[in-house]
Order: sequence, then C-alpha cells, then structure tokens
Amino acid sequence: MPKERPLWRGPAFRLCLLSAALFLCLQLGMRRSWCPEEKPRAPAAVAAAGRAPPPARGTEQHPGAAAAGRRRVTYVRSGRRGSPAPGCCPLQPPGGRRRKTVRWHIELQPWASPTPSLNYEALRFLKYISTSQISCEHMNLNSLTGHSETAKKPWSICLDERFSLVHRIRSKQCRLYSLGLGNDDNQFEISMANSGCEVHRFDPSIKSAHIQEGRHLWYHRLSIDWRDPNPAIAAHKLHSNTKKLGTILNEFGHQKIDVLKADVESAEWKILENLILEDVVEQIGQLVFEVHIHWPGFEVSGNDSTVVRYWYSLLRELELKDFRLFHTYKDLSKPQMFLKKEAFNASSCYTLSWVNTRWK
Repeated sequence: MPKERPLWRGPAFRLCLLSAALFLCLQLGMRRSWCPEEKPRAPAAVAAAGRAPPPARGTEQHPGAAAAGRRRVTYVRSGRRGSPAPGCCPLQPPGGRRRKTVRWHIELQPWASPTPSLNYEALRFLKYISTSQISCEHMNLNSLTGHSETAKKPWSICLDERFSLVHRIRSKQCRLYSLGLGNDDNQFEISMANSGCEVHRFDPSIKSAHIQEGRHLWYHRLSIDWRDPNPAIAAHKLHSNTKKLGTILNEFGHQKIDVLKADVESAEWKILENLILEDVVEQIGQLVFEVHIHWPGFEVSGNDSTVVRYWYSLLRELELKDFRLFHTYKDLSKPQMFLKKEAFNASSCYTLSWVNTRWK
C-alpha cells in the first residue's frame, strides 16, 4: 500500500502560502499609499504654537544654544613656559568661519605679442609697475605721529582723506601686519605702533614665540607661506612654523588688515597668488610689497617670458580686485638685474604700494 504524502508537501498548500504572502504585501502597499508621512510644520506655525522649531535632521542641538554669541577663546602664550603673553590675538576654534570657494589658478593675461617674447613681456611688466594708477597726495606718516624718524626704505601708505586708513589711525583702530625674514629695518612698524595702530610683525628668526614691545607692537615667530604645513610631516622636521595668512587671520580672530607690508625675499609672488586665490586680499586695505625680479622666485617655473607673464597676470588680478597702484620705488642700491641679466634698465628690487578702493 503506497505511503500517503504529507499535506505541506502538496502543490495546493504551497499555492496557498504564496497567495497569502502576495495578499499581505498588497495590504502593506495600499496602507502606505493611503496614510502618507506627516510633513514637518513650518517654522512660523511652530512659533505660533509657542514652541521652538525642532533642529534640522542631521544637526546636533547643543546645550546652552541661547548663548551662541559667546565664543570660547584661547589666548596666545609666550615662548616662556607658564608666562602668558599679552592678549593680543585670541585664537579661534578651527572651522568657525565659513570658507569661500577656493580657486586653483589665476587667469593668465594674453601674451604681450603675437608670439611669446621676453622683450615684449618685460617691457609691458616694467611699464606697469612703474606707472601709478591713482594719485595720493599724503604718504608721510610723520605728519600724523609728530615723529621725524625715517625708515631705510620708503614704505609708503596712502593717507588721503578719501580713504579710510587715516581715519582709522586717528581713532586708534588700525591694524598692520608685517611679513619679514630677519630684517632689522622695523622703523615703519614702530612708527605705526606709535600712532596707535595694532602692529603684528611675523618673523621666523625671533627667539620667542610671541614678544610684546610697547603697548601696540607684537612679534610672532611665524613665517607666512602660500600653504599650510603638511600634517603628515612630523613637527620636528619642519624648519619653522609656517602658515598661510588666511589661517593666521582665522586663528587670531582678525577680520580685516588695514595695511599688509611684505619683505619676504622672493616669496612674495606665491604669497600674493595665495591671497588672491583664497580671496584673503579682499580683507586688506593697503598692500606695500617689495618685489624681487632678479630671478623667478620660489616655486615659480617656466622660461623667462612665461615667468614675466605670470608676474604681470598676478598684478592684473589685483587690479580686478579694485586695488590701484599709487606709489612705486625703484631701488637703485640693489643690483640692476632682470632675471639674472643686466637688461631693460631694471632694478632687481621694487617697492610697490596699492590701495583697495573698495575698502571701508
């Protein structure tokens, strides 16, 4: 007599199970379509109900959010252990300021001639840095400070009434950043500090991390660079503490610089490029730069005509940012060299001063 097959192995039973599963799926789908998710209420409706709107999804609500205006700061300390330096510049927590979109390269100007030529590029560039774009009648700081000291170099700033620097000096609200590399000529910084300006001189050659001299002058053992140090490199392998100017501004909590003076021995081209690409230059009222043209400069590559075109394009970028050249000084005490050649009656060193015509 043949064995009877169990009920659960029969095709009818399997068909019933499949039908039940399909019916259950249809029921769930219809229920979701009939009962949509409740949409979040508008902030105005929530406020009308007397309750604060809930935090957005993915955000974290911290206790004490009502006191968001207060910021936690850590003050810069001096090189001597345990002795706090004057509270010149409170360090801000990283990421506190919204970063702008960073450009990766400047826009190169067209060649000065149909075919690349050093002669045409050099003549265009030298004419550009030798021609003032805007007039400035008052450039002597001694008339404001009452002192007669003169700097070794003409670090000219525009003190005309139509620009804000002279008014900020009178109200003791101006700020100067000075970038240098072991230069002993600090008379300009001292004069600005005596006029009441807050002066920060960045020099990697000083011995202490931060030194205060007088009420308004600080020295920092920092080198301003066109890039921040690579965190993958051990700290003891770094030759000096180098940071970008934008990073320094964020850490010190400074929104604006009235005057940026730079004498950085051929690093000025890449530093200037970084200020333009990251829009830091828009936070500066006046630029006073010593530029060196006896060689291309640090990390500037290409043949001679390409290098000069790059220099010229950088300065044109400043003009597009509404900076105008108001003073130029050709240093005849330096070797008369242009890209390692005695040519074009050029000096190896020029001091150029620009004013930001949109500066408030």
